[in-house]
Amino acid sequence: MITTTVESLLFASAKPVSLAALKKALNLDDATLGEAVDDIRRRFNVDGSGIHLLTHEGQVQFVTNPLAAEAVAAFLKQETAGELTRPSLEALTIIAYRGPITKPELEQIRGVNCSLILRNLAMRGLVEERDDAARLQTVYAVSTDFLRHLGLHAIEELPEYAQLHGHERITQLVQELAAQNPV
Repeated sequence: MITTTVESLLFASAKPVSLAALKKALNLDDATLGEAVDDIRRRFNVDGSGIHLLTHEGQVQFVTNPLAAEAVAAFLKQETAGELTRPSLEALTIIAYRGPITKPELEQIRGVNCSLILRNLAMRGLVEERDDAARLQTVYAVSTDFLRHLGLHAIEELPEYAQLHGHERITQLVQELAAQNPV
């Protein structure tokens, strides 16, 4: 059961997970966690598996099989090619004017789940994730590439940035979210 839980957490996480975080979250000792990670590695790190377990500097993550790298790269390139969809543009605009912003804050403003949109924007290099110690969450902000693509020297050069960055109604929505979900 421990191995199944570790496997599920790794699958659900979009980024590397530290062994220390797994130990703490699951209340495990080093030996038990080591056995679970070894079992996952033995089952997945074979040529016939599309998913492999990567271990690096005390962190683990599910990744694609290196043998499929060319096909994965081609697929992801297709996924990030072309114009942004209207929902992606909306999310990117909110991130640009209100960022750094958490996923729940973005979803509160847009009123819909933004997981796939955030993933797509990150894959295109338009937004980047950062850990925010004050909020104890990941926040999203526009990337340097985004600014460069628009020919801006700073985010404040966006049209009406000062007015929209501090917009009263949007601030109210974000505060309502914070009141509903205190950290």
